[in-house]
Amino acid sequence: MISIDPSKNSERDNYKLLIGTIIPRPIAFVTTESEEGIVNGAPFSYFNIVSSNPPMVSLAIQRPDKQLKDTARNIYNNHEFVVHIVDADNVAKINKTAASLSPKESEVELANLTLIASEDISVPGVKEAKVRMECRLVKAIPLGGNGPGSDLFIGQVVRFHIDEEIYKDGRTDPRALNAVS
Repeated sequence: MISIDPSKNSERDNYKLLIGTIIPRPIAFVTTESEEGIVNGAPFSYFNIVSSNPPMVSLAIQRPDKQLKDTARNIYNNHEFVVHIVDADNVAKINKTAASLSPKESEVELANLTLIASEDISVPGVKEAKVRMECRLVKAIPLGGNGPGSDLFIGQVVRFHIDEEIYKDGRTDPRALNAVS
């Protein structure tokens, strides 16, 4: 067994260890809205379940060059976001949203995704997703001290939207969802 001290590794080496060992990692496509009303959308693999009662999810957003990404800034500002599960049918469009755009440009528009109004929050979701979770921020935790760091967000799911083709007998069919990890 190899023993590795992460404090002696570069950030890149620790990243490779984490993404190579914590698998499979689901990919969340997250929409947020800026104070100017621009809908931002971006994929994140640092995402998972926190609790089922109440339903909560976690989302960690890295800070390249110690700067907040648009998604993190928008969550801090309006405390709402929509998590979508990326699946084989929408992954090509979602990949386009990973582009680096200015905060005044919408990745959702760039990828030709269709906005759909949420029921319980102001941030819209995208129609192409088979699963959408409307979330309200419960807690935000800045991490990393003086390093590049990240921001960990805990959101309570206030509304689930699930395509009826993948939802049977109170359960989501993972094969029909065909989620990408």
